[in-house]
Amino acid sequence: MATINDNYLKLKAGYLFPEIARRVNAFAEANPDAKIIRLGIGDVTEPLPEACRTAMIKAVEEMGDRATFKGYGPEQGYAWLREKIAAQDFQARGADIDASEIFISDGSKCDTGNILEIFGHDNAIAVTDPVYPVYVDTNVMAGNTGTANDKGEFAGLVYLPITAENNFTAEIPSQKVDLIYLCFPNNPTGATASKAHLKAWVDYAKANNSIIFFDAAYEAYITDPEIPHSIYEIEGARDVAIEFRSFSKNAGFTGTRCALTVVPKTLTAKAADGSDVELWKLWNRRQSTKFNGVSYIVQRGAEAVYSPEGQTQIQTLVSFYLENAKIIREKLTAAGLVVYGGVNAPYVWVKTPNGLSSWEFFDKLLQTVNVVGTPGSGFGAAGEGYFRISAFNSRENVEEAMQRITTRLSL
Repeated sequence: MATINDNYLKLKAGYLFPEIARRVNAFAEANPDAKIIRLGIGDVTEPLPEACRTAMIKAVEEMGDRATFKGYGPEQGYAWLREKIAAQDFQARGADIDASEIFISDGSKCDTGNILEIFGHDNAIAVTDPVYPVYVDTNVMAGNTGTANDKGEFAGLVYLPITAENNFTAEIPSQKVDLIYLCFPNNPTGATASKAHLKAWVDYAKANNSIIFFDAAYEAYITDPEIPHSIYEIEGARDVAIEFRSFSKNAGFTGTRCALTVVPKTLTAKAADGSDVELWKLWNRRQSTKFNGVSYIVQRGAEAVYSPEGQTQIQTLVSFYLENAKIIREKLTAAGLVVYGGVNAPYVWVKTPNGLSSWEFFDKLLQTVNVVGTPGSGFGAAGEGYFRISAFNSRENVEEAMQRITTRLSL
């Protein structure tokens, strides 16, 4: 008889965003005339940059000619893309990252889960709370946790609360942990991490032989020159960190799929016999076995991001969404809500008013003004009493949503 992976049964409810979709769809069916504005999931709305589209069209044409046709590409990604990433995203910021240490993938969401395959099941794992749900759920699926308590916290994980009291930055744990998930600019709170804060984490990781999983998917939204875009801007980070990045939020590749993971060749972890093993070799083996690479067409589109035209166009995109975030932040603040984030990040983190729970505020927004956001409790126990609003939408929709909330919603 075929059996299942029982770890999936530990997941108490549906993934956060499908649950949001279920509620929204039920409301839409019951209210077909309602104009629903979705500021929930972090999906972009604006077209791909022209430079990327032009490059992809050219690549499609190349696929129609035997002389320029491309079949399987390197599982790690084409060298011409990896070299541009290394030079412009890392080396230009003083980060010592070589092109060979960069792996092109179809999404940082995928890789933050897949990376667990090269680590054992006996690691102490730390996550922030609130947290991007994928970090937790993939550890549950992999069998790295026990069951969840009434607050949704899984046994076997170390939760690091990020709250208004600590400026939504993760405090260094008092106990030893082996794997640490950090996301800055943070999803969902919109908080950022200073060089000093990241240096403290790097020092902790070095002292405890820990590995940091650093999710920098939103680094393009950093406008403050004092805030690092990469953990590798911190001295010593090459020896303790794996970084994940994406073309989804800076260049609009959410539906096109392209991302990258950086695994420095100096990064090691212990085998069962106590010997040091290079993680780059393990990840390279995993990718070569289980992944056939991102399509040539998509990688050509990603390469165009690094052209002068591409850089100008993605900055226009990022500035557009940051202006949306500013509008959301300022309008909600003026309406009397307590608001965080939305400055160097595309997310605004709102304190729910009048003691409403996160899901109560979700339902109130949906049913009263037909606006969708994301309940903070869906990101963890410490997210209860908060609500995430995404800046990823058209200017017209953002302005209308704010007008509805500030004039029609009883706060």
